[in-house]
Amino acid sequence: MICGINHYNLRAAPEIIEKLKNFYIEIVGLKLGHRPPFKNGGYWLYANDKDVLHLSFSKNDITNELHVSSTFDHMAFTAENEVDHIKVLKENNIDYIIREVPEIGTRQIFFKDPAGNGIELIFSNES
Repeated sequence: MICGINHYNLRAAPEIIEKLKNFYIEIVGLKLGHRPPFKNGGYWLYANDKDVLHLSFSKNDITNELHVSSTFDHMAFTAENEVDHIKVLKENNIDYIIREVPEIGTRQIFFKDPAGNGIELIFSNES
């Protein structure tokens, strides 16, 4: 039985992971949190008290491709303060698309991280 999503992991060279860490903290709004002392470097980013995004350094000299076409489309975060998020995206010249879904009472903002991964922020129309 699946109980829910635990976390998402992105793996890349250390310099890309640093860019991703800063992006997900400064742009998306996640927080840097505790990560066990694994042999491989990286970070755990949190939403409230839950680690939701793990950033890991590439292993064994593997080069992880960036901005590739694959079956992965995006990861989605439930969010608040839509106006503040739009302001941050504009200030950082990040292209985004807004979509309203009245059937479920949400507005969505779609954009890409520095590695080309899709991100969706979901806002309740009531917030």
